[in-house]
Amino acid sequence: MPIRYFIKQLLLPPGILLLLLALAWWFRRSRPRLAGCCFALGLGGMWLISLPVMVEWGARALETEPPLAREDWSTLAQRADAIVVLGSGRERGDPAWGADQPTGIGLERQRYAARLAKASGLPVLTTGGLHYGTPPSEAQLMAVSMQDDFGVTVRWKEERSRTAWENAQMSAEILLPEGIKRVVVVTQAWHMPRSVWSFEKAGFTVVPAPVGFLGVDNARPLGGWMPEFKSVWQSGQLINEAVGQVGDRLFYRCKVCRENGSCLRDRHD
Repeated sequence: MPIRYFIKQLLLPPGILLLLLALAWWFRRSRPRLAGCCFALGLGGMWLISLPVMVEWGARALETEPPLAREDWSTLAQRADAIVVLGSGRERGDPAWGADQPTGIGLERQRYAARLAKASGLPVLTTGGLHYGTPPSEAQLMAVSMQDDFGVTVRWKEERSRTAWENAQMSAEILLPEGIKRVVVVTQAWHMPRSVWSFEKAGFTVVPAPVGFLGVDNARPLGGWMPEFKSVWQSGQLINEAVGQVGDRLFYRCKVCRENGSCLRDRHD
């Protein structure tokens, strides 16, 4: 996990942009033209990912699933058999609580899932494994928070997954044997397309319940063209998700093909 973590941080913004700035300084005398290109790309990239308007535009491209209408909450049991809440990491050792806690994004998902569960009466599954191999699992943290903070008891916990694909596959191992094939999936709006794809590939009929939309009016002065630190973090999430959408479809589709030989059959056909 540490090697994977470092590679990911270096290859995705802002890591790759900071690396370009470092290369610009390194080559400033020996290769000034190359240094100039690295500097322009690094500084220009940092400026772009710091703009709220770029976050808004990028999110609109990813947030393809519409919000779940409030008037439909009470009738969800007619369309689904369970609610699945996807994990989003954790905050380590918060002194205020004396233990690890769900992230702010995780709490946003939990709050929405709790409201849906109370309105519909559907049971809840939390999914998320060990964060960097250290217990408790994300699913356990969310289950405790769902009970203590929102008064909703979690029926199932999937505690091994690390990715959206594994969220779906390992949730299927729990739910499908119980005859549950229709699920409400709760995650961020920009993460929902990949999640829907993963759960459908796992054999589920999915009712998307996206939350935390970023592709809305940024409501900033000057239309969001002034740099803002929060936008750097949000842009990083969106870029990571865009890469994940492409990567998952390539990697897991090829993996499934290798397992069942469908790619070879398609070629012969």
